[in-house]
Amino acid sequence: MSELFLLTLIAPPGHEEPLIDWLLQYGHASGFSSFPISGHSSNPESLTLVEQVTGRKRQVRFDVQLTGSELEILLDRLKSDFAGSAIHYWAVPVAKAGRL
Repeated sequence: MSELFLLTLIAPPGHEEPLIDWLLQYGHASGFSSFPISGHSSNPESLTLVEQVTGRKRQVRFDVQLTGSELEILLDRLKSDFAGSAIHYWAVPVAKAGRL
């Protein structure tokens, strides 16, 4: 069995629909989850005035489970197709996964 990873993408709300369409077209991903989140930062330069007052920045989170080789392909395509989009990402190994 190939090593599995969980890729997390944090994107501005304006990229939600384009990322959903993009991930649905991505042939290797078996599925993904998305949900609204609030980002918090101690760096006020990264926040609008309204975000500074409310103390949060609205964002969208995507979680995608992939094999190591699929992860590299997806990241290469993501970096190309969404260059300059302010999408933040990280990937961590999945210790166990399955269905009950």
